[in-house]
Amino acid sequence: MRWKSHVRFGGRAEETGLSEGRHRASVRSHHANSKLEECRRRIQQETLGHRGRKRDALYRARRLLTMAEERLDEDGRAKMLELLATGDLRGDVTAAWHAKEAVRELYSHADEETAGAWIDDLIVSMAASPTMEVRSLGRTLERWRIEIIAWHRTHVSNGPTEAMNNLAKRIKRVAFGFRSFRNYRVRTLLYAGRPRWALLTTLPPLR
Repeated sequence: MRWKSHVRFGGRAEETGLSEGRHRASVRSHHANSKLEECRRRIQQETLGHRGRKRDALYRARRLLTMAEERLDEDGRAKMLELLATGDLRGDVTAAWHAKEAVRELYSHADEETAGAWIDDLIVSMAASPTMEVRSLGRTLERWRIEIIAWHRTHVSNGPTEAMNNLAKRIKRVAFGFRSFRNYRVRTLLYAGRPRWALLTTLPPLR
């Protein structure tokens, strides 16, 4: 764990200087799935006037929709398409599902050039979509284009940094704060596991 002199109690990756190069790729399938869920709930309300119930077609399809397409067997795919045909008469949820799969496909490209061309096509096609959630997803892709391309260039993200930051925050929260930064650092290093214990020797002596 690296500590910066200007950071007292943890800090976000941007504050600790560990996100140089903007190698963050936040627009992964979970974000596309959230837009798909927003679309499904909206169509559910507009069509039936209530939240999903166990007999509603779109509610029954919710888990199939968020699964990766390659994980669906023939029966699962046929069931999902049948439920969409019943509950998604305008095709909005279907469009959001295809957009989600297109975003997933983006991260299957290994080289920067192919990924750049793919994301540019997605941004243009999603901007022209009649489905508001798909347009919103396209705007997110446009805002994060540099970071996504950077990930395809280096295949590095600030995920490990954010994990360490989360660990430090949890330690502070459980302890209801620390008056001594030295004690906070000791507690965090011990909680991080045995490989980090060697860093305890770098602590300044107590005065």
